[in-house]
Amino acid sequence: MLINSPIIAFTILLIVIFTIPPLFERLKLPGLVGLLVAGVLLGDSGLKLLNPESESIKLLSEIGKIYLMFVAGLEIDLEQFRKTKNRSIGFGFLTFIVPMIAGILVGRIFNFGWNSSVLIGSLLASHTLLAYPIVSRLGVVANEAVTVTIGATIFTDTGALLVLAVCVGIHGGEFTPLSLITLLGGLAIYSVIVLFGFDWAGKEFFKRTGDEQSNQFLFILLALFLASVGAQLIGVEKIVGAFLAGLAVNDVLGRSPVKEKIEFIGSALFIPCFFIDMGLLIDIPAFIKTLSSIGLTAAIVIGLIGSKFIAAYLAKVFYRYNNAELLTMWSLSLPQVAATLAAALVAYETVNANNERLINSGVLNSVIVLMLITAILGPVITARSATSLTIPQADLASEPLSTWWSNYRDDVVDTIHQTFTVVVPIYNPQTQRYLLEMAAILARYESGRLVPLAITKGHIQMDNPQLKTELVQARERLDLATDISKEFDIEVAPAIRIDDDIALGISRVSREQDANLLILGWSQNIGLKAKVFGNIIDSIFWSSHCPVAVTRLLKSPTEFKKILVPVGDLTSQTTGAIRFAQILAEGNQAEIILLHIRNPKTTQIQVEVFESKILDIASKNQSKINTIIKTVKGNDIARIITQEALNTDIVILRSVRYRTAGGLAVSEVTTQVIKQLKTSFILLGETN
Repeated sequence: MLINSPIIAFTILLIVIFTIPPLFERLKLPGLVGLLVAGVLLGDSGLKLLNPESESIKLLSEIGKIYLMFVAGLEIDLEQFRKTKNRSIGFGFLTFIVPMIAGILVGRIFNFGWNSSVLIGSLLASHTLLAYPIVSRLGVVANEAVTVTIGATIFTDTGALLVLAVCVGIHGGEFTPLSLITLLGGLAIYSVIVLFGFDWAGKEFFKRTGDEQSNQFLFILLALFLASVGAQLIGVEKIVGAFLAGLAVNDVLGRSPVKEKIEFIGSALFIPCFFIDMGLLIDIPAFIKTLSSIGLTAAIVIGLIGSKFIAAYLAKVFYRYNNAELLTMWSLSLPQVAATLAAALVAYETVNANNERLINSGVLNSVIVLMLITAILGPVITARSATSLTIPQADLASEPLSTWWSNYRDDVVDTIHQTFTVVVPIYNPQTQRYLLEMAAILARYESGRLVPLAITKGHIQMDNPQLKTELVQARERLDLATDISKEFDIEVAPAIRIDDDIALGISRVSREQDANLLILGWSQNIGLKAKVFGNIIDSIFWSSHCPVAVTRLLKSPTEFKKILVPVGDLTSQTTGAIRFAQILAEGNQAEIILLHIRNPKTTQIQVEVFESKILDIASKNQSKINTIIKTVKGNDIARIITQEALNTDIVILRSVRYRTAGGLAVSEVTTQVIKQLKTSFILLGETN
């Protein structure tokens, strides 16, 4: 009964997804490893609570498999690819063809046919950017070697999936040159239709639907499944269609809330189901036998690691990179997760008329071992090598220490003659004073104006008594806001707005007022509901045309004497955070502490170079504010920031979000810090 009941099986899956990944992450192991282990324990080799042959498990796993490849397509940074297109294609070719040849040699050495050997080669040719969050946190994404490796992903993943499509087609039927030409021709036409047709249709649909996120969400899902079905109709594996669909709607989604919802649903439910199903398919006796006759597994693992290194070394020679860049390119291209696992499962499940699988269980088990090793080894090497990377001095020199909002430019408004404008939405009279004081300090510094904004929820009937009451209350709040703002001797232009959507109402007014900065109060809505449906802050971060600062102020900004700014990289966002702190400090003659949390394995020379560059950035403005840099050694960034903040008045943080192509959410330091902080903070949101 337990095995055959879909509801009970689904409940077990939810329990596993909810409990197992966090436990493994505490052990410093990837959460997906825990899902694989759970699948083994719950399957035929363990407790037999889940049946891999049940329709419900098959359906969820199938959706998870195509969702995994769809997210992999979504996460490829097309902008990064365009910046270094030629070198990305060059390294993409190297890190594709060298492992491909290595895989073919391994297959032939172990007596696999040519078709199976080529398929094994394609499994080694792709890579998953599992260690991207590491280079992002270190602030070295702008390094050319990193950018080239990110761009190469589009080449390797696409190439590997196209080879898979051809190998599956050949294995499934009688091979003739004509059938191969027909398959390739159909694949080419289908790819053009998906990549260009879905991109055009998506942009047109999003343009016409405006803010209707539910319909946009359904459109993206429909695009995913249409592409998958279309791939099957032309005789190609559906994960190829899913990956192409991800690439097609990449530009359409951008960094919109719809993209976050799409990825959240996949990473929270469907993709974990795929990894659990992979565990269910592992036959423990066969797995042990594979490991006991370790030849094939060792050959695949060594072949992958060695060939990826050769590809990175050739790129170093051709493009004159240094050793740190060589190791970073190698380690970033090592992990074999998304495309490799999905393609391996497809190949294992592909059976021809003679009941022969495209790859046997030995290869599948070896690929799982490969995934486990590379998913751990790649990020570890990246964490060590990326600390030695540098951003070109020309890039640093071009970053002026100007105000955080000065990078904002508008093609329509002449910003040179525009009055600097700060918009502050207000709602709670008990907390709005500190928020307005913060905005007034910034507006006064720029000789600008302040726009206190009251948003009232719209009603169908404009003479609704409740609306009248809310408008009266809004005007009272604005009168109080005007009185507070005038204490700072600045221009005040209060505004009131009736709108059905609070977030969009705020963004629209800031656009109408040509605002340079939007300051919000902090919202506690950061739980599961916020992740699924979003919250006002998330919506404003995405829709606003200008920079956004979210604040939680526990005392008046005029009383700040110590300002803490965590600095972990040398990007324009760091420059902006330092400048923001300097403006706040000038009015109170406050002290600024630049907190650098270094990796314990970073050398002292590297630390001194980083400190020198940060202090140089801070001194560009010739500010008389006392600025010191404090370096603390450790890995628990959130705990260190929280501890150092105890002796300061306010912490200035930056909002950084990223999800891996494996679909599992990356733990965000900023979120942890906000939960633990006992002092005031400002969160500077990334602008679009």
